[in-house]
Amino acid sequence: SKIAEVDLCLAFANSAKKFRYVKPEVYKGYTLEIKNGRHPLVEGFMDTPFIPNNTYLDERKFFALITGPNMGGKSTYLRQVGLICLMAHMGCYVPADYAKIPLLDRIFTRIGASDDLTRGISTFMAEMQEVSNILKNATKNSLILLDEIGRGTSTHDGLAIAWAVSEYILNNIKAKTLFATHYIELSKLASSHENAFNLTVKVEESESGVRFLYKVIPGSADKSYGIYVAKLAGIPESVIERAKELQEKFEREFLIKSSSDGGDILEYLKNLNVDALSPKDALFVIYELKRMMGG
Repeated sequence: SKIAEVDLCLAFANSAKKFRYVKPEVYKGYTLEIKNGRHPLVEGFMDTPFIPNNTYLDERKFFALITGPNMGGKSTYLRQVGLICLMAHMGCYVPADYAKIPLLDRIFTRIGASDDLTRGISTFMAEMQEVSNILKNATKNSLILLDEIGRGTSTHDGLAIAWAVSEYILNNIKAKTLFATHYIELSKLASSHENAFNLTVKVEESESGVRFLYKVIPGSADKSYGIYVAKLAGIPESVIERAKELQEKFEREFLIKSSSDGGDILEYLKNLNVDALSPKDALFVIYELKRMMGG
């Protein structure tokens, strides 16, 4: 027992020295602050320098909605914050330049996809059970890490569930929360709730393509890059081109249907991917909008 304890402390010390960890300040307050935090495992497998990120959650702004593309670094960011908090509670130094960690009663995570087919539990059901456990047991002194909610059902169902869960955490639990999502619409929640705020992962677009910078910054994503990631994964070019055509078609139909139902035309125009429209498609959209306005 004593030898194991000494061995553990020695391992902590060796890791702290080798990977440039710092001593965290663990205290009884609420605010969580991490400067230039890193993922302790991911950085060890990288050939290039790990891009560090800051975290700041306090009683005024404790719910962060993180939007951005696949492969952009959202999941890594969530995990590194959780690991840094866990390491601090273990008595270990942490991968950051500075860390002020409040005493947490528990760290709750809803990350990844899993099922239990032998019990008839689908991936979506397993996800909902995890969310249920969080909502029933988390307290103000918990840390909640949500990596997507509602992907296993229709878009409107999933968005509604994700929004309602967010409101419940904000209004009832008030726990420090990082919520990464592909539902860009959720970013509007921050404008309607004083305790929520938006973060996104920085993306650089150029003629040569898209470059993920892995930097978490204030703001929300204005579009997704799913088709680009599919191309990176090796999906055949013919499929990629067809997907782009369908994306244009679906966006155009969504715009027209929503506007004809009395929706906010300006809002949907703002969300329309203009760069993806062909001249013919753009002209069609203009004619349809003119027709709906009675022109």
